[in-house]
Amino acid sequence: MTRLAVVSAGLGQPSSTRLLADRLAAATAGALPGGVDVTTIDLRDHAHAMVDATLTGFPTGPLRAAVEAVGEADGLIAVTPTFNASYSGLFKTFVDILDRDSMDGRPVLLGATGGTERHSLAIDFAMRPLFAYLRANVVPTAVYAASEDWGGGERLADRVARAGGELAALMGARPAPPKVDPYDEPVPFETLLSGTARS
Repeated sequence: MTRLAVVSAGLGQPSSTRLLADRLAAATAGALPGGVDVTTIDLRDHAHAMVDATLTGFPTGPLRAAVEAVGEADGLIAVTPTFNASYSGLFKTFVDILDRDSMDGRPVLLGATGGTERHSLAIDFAMRPLFAYLRANVVPTAVYAASEDWGGGERLADRVARAGGELAALMGARPAPPKVDPYDEPVPFETLLSGTARS
């Protein structure tokens, strides 16, 4: 079973960010052969837990399950609203608590939403550098949806289908990621007490 993780940083409920994430997930799943296990993570549901995790260095409960789902997925769809020409703070906080090697070589499809088209450059100037730093394998086509894109027409649908196909192709060519046990190399208790385990 192919595993696809979908991260949506939308703040509203419902939100255009989640709507775009769902469309990208459907396009990717439709382009993949066989069964697809899709796990969708709404970051707004984990907002308080993410703040706690940045302070303690350890995600717990449902947030830990979300982090593990991203780390074990064969591909990732990451969608954020844009604020001040960049990704949202909620989105960045989640990325910050991921294991530093969890994105290494992982196929990733980027998406973003905003009020006007002028914010679309946030994908190339903020999101792509972030995931390049994490050594992810980002698909060429990213999808930005402005308010006017939801009014109909084929442009958004075409971009979604193309991006989903690109992600499916990368996922199909990549071997399944190994499941990493976080307790294989535990942090010494003395290091935890000294506060040097995480900056």
